[in-house]
Amino acid sequence: MSETSRPIRFGLIGSGRRSGFFARLARALPDRLSVTGVVTRTAERGAEAEAAFGVPSYRTAEELVEGGGERPEFVIPSVPWSVTASATAELVRLGVPVLAETPPAADLEGLRQVWRETGASGLVQVAEQYPLMPGHAARLALLREGVIGEVTSVQLSSTHLYHAVSLIRHTLGVGFEPATVTARSFTAPLADPLSPAGWSGDATPKDASTILAMLDFGGGRMGLYDFTDNQWWNPLRARRMVVRGSLGEIVDDTVVRLADPRTPVESRLIRRQTGTDLNLEGRELHHITFDGRVIHRNAYRGGALSEDDLAVVDLVFRMGAWVRGEGPEPYPLAWGCQDHLISLAILQAARTGETVTTTREAWAPE
Repeated sequence: MSETSRPIRFGLIGSGRRSGFFARLARALPDRLSVTGVVTRTAERGAEAEAAFGVPSYRTAEELVEGGGERPEFVIPSVPWSVTASATAELVRLGVPVLAETPPAADLEGLRQVWRETGASGLVQVAEQYPLMPGHAARLALLREGVIGEVTSVQLSSTHLYHAVSLIRHTLGVGFEPATVTARSFTAPLADPLSPAGWSGDATPKDASTILAMLDFGGGRMGLYDFTDNQWWNPLRARRMVVRGSLGEIVDDTVVRLADPRTPVESRLIRRQTGTDLNLEGRELHHITFDGRVIHRNAYRGGALSEDDLAVVDLVFRMGAWVRGEGPEPYPLAWGCQDHLISLAILQAARTGETVTTTREAWAPE
């Protein structure tokens, strides 16, 4: 069997919820993905991970990589922020490509350290999946076509900090330019009935914090960040995105632009989502169209994956293609560091009420 036709092989460090997420995706696509093993701190936890994931467990990264089992093509360290940088550095010392979780370090000094220790290796990518989510990928495809002209601003109320910054930067086409950030935090009552642990059965409003931040990248490019505590899960807070350009705008799935100087027209992004009513093809996104043409297609049909799952699995496949020399870097460490640099500026500006301008860091290209 050729390398190209073999399943992509990756290892995991850590046995928590995020590792379980990647293991579940591999089980959904067994002919295309394979987990070679998982590193846990104790044999007891290793036995639990073996039972849950159906893969061997190891106590160290070196055993995972060189212990005689199937060698992973890359490793995903799904560990707490406080140890992500050290786990990444250890894998780089072993000469193994790394798909580091977001963010690649907890704070600015941690980002600088992980870049000093691993940046020059060219082995580290970051598991930032949000630009690959089908809806976002479809909007980005339209922006690359110039459908609404030159993109000038994006207003995002969806996900938090570095994930949101990634979407804002991709939408605006911003690289490593300094960002000037102003922000405020507001507290108000909000029921919070759903979390990763499930439905609480409690509809009592509790204090929730909302951060509003304005990101000025210069040249007329602006991002507006709006996030409320637990907005990912809370069904009482929707997700919204407004992208404005010189010839129109995109509001969620609605696109308005000029067909000619006297004719503004409106179109929609349309999903083909099966499994509704008498459709028996399974619950799955097939594609997204714009004016009758497909601009995003699900390349992983058959796995019955959510849109977030589709983004993550796409990132894993892009990582596999990169390590095999068959595709570009999926999300370089420098990008992930820049995303979190700006997210830290948002938190600082919200905490102090002062304007914060990011500095040009070592990971920015010359």
